Amino acid sequence: MSARVLCALTMAGCAWLSTASVIGQAPAPAPAPAAKNAATPAPRTPWGHPDLQGTWDYRTITPLERPRELGTKEFYTEEEVKTLEGRAGRRMDGPPEEIRPGLTHAQYWTDPGRTLTDSRRTSLIVEPADGRIPALTAEGKARLARQPNRGASGAAVTSWLDRGNQERCITYGLPSASLPTLYNNNIQIVQTPDTAVIVHEMIHEARVVPLDGRPRLNDNIRHWIGSSRGRWEGDTLVVETTNFSGQNNYRGSTTGLHLTERYTRVGQDRLELRLTVSDPTTWEKPWTVLLPMRPTEGEMIEYACHEGNYSMTNLLEVARDEDKSNAAKGQAPAAEQER
Repeated sequence: MSARVLCALTMAGCAWLSTASVIGQAPAPAPAPAAKNAATPAPRTPWGHPDLQGTWDYRTITPLERPRELGTKEFYTEEEVKTLEGRAGRRMDGPPEEIRPGLTHAQYWTDPGRTLTDSRRTSLIVEPADGRIPALTAEGKARLARQPNRGASGAAVTSWLDRGNQERCITYGLPSASLPTLYNNNIQIVQTPDTAVIVHEMIHEARVVPLDGRPRLNDNIRHWIGSSRGRWEGDTLVVETTNFSGQNNYRGSTTGLHLTERYTRVGQDRLELRLTVSDPTTWEKPWTVLLPMRPTEGEMIEYACHEGNYSMTNLLEVARDEDKSNAAKGQAPAAEQER
């Protein structure tokens, strides 16, 4: 059985939900030959739809954006793949690194994968052709400039309301929960004839996606992770998500965020997600990610974020101690000094 590291995000470290036989050593399944996948038809449900059900692993060391130094280079060479994957393997298998101040996670607490995608692409982004997120619009730049300066610490600690949604265990947000991160790179899909449920392991997001043709919600009704509607286009499940509340912006995006996910079973052991992200108030044009997935052994385990989230108590306790120390010296609280 392959090992898998499951961990809840905290500033103090990880709250372990399930331990692997060797902590931090979680080799990705060996890629199946492309010819086998192409020749083997994808399974179907009893009612005739492509069967996308199961728990799927999308961890990879392929970056979301193509490194600038690679320019227009779309694919790595075989030799480059060996070098990059060898480096990732040594990083995961090596002795634990000393935790340095400001470092949230030691390497052995993470499970980002150790392989590139099967295609050897230099980025997960396939559109635009440069493999990078498009430039911000003028409105997007102005919005970014208006965001408060949190000072050298990165965020204020006047109260828990100053901390981010992930740190507060509210939501990992979309499309963040659909893209590779430090660990918990898994989704689970369950289907019925008229509904699909997509569960993201990071901070337990669960989306119930109607497939019955019902209209999208009124613009006045908005949610943290939007509202999803699905349909079948041939053998591809298309999920469109709109009606974002803007309370969990992704890279500065707003309520105009629009996600289009295309899930296709491309073989017995491969599921492919093509995700298009757009927000005309934020980016000059849409961008698309191609993300292959492999089956994961076993069930997805609850992401018990709050149970292990010591960061809120610790951060606020330290901040209040600092405020008391500053008060004794006749100085303003740290949060006011940052402003």
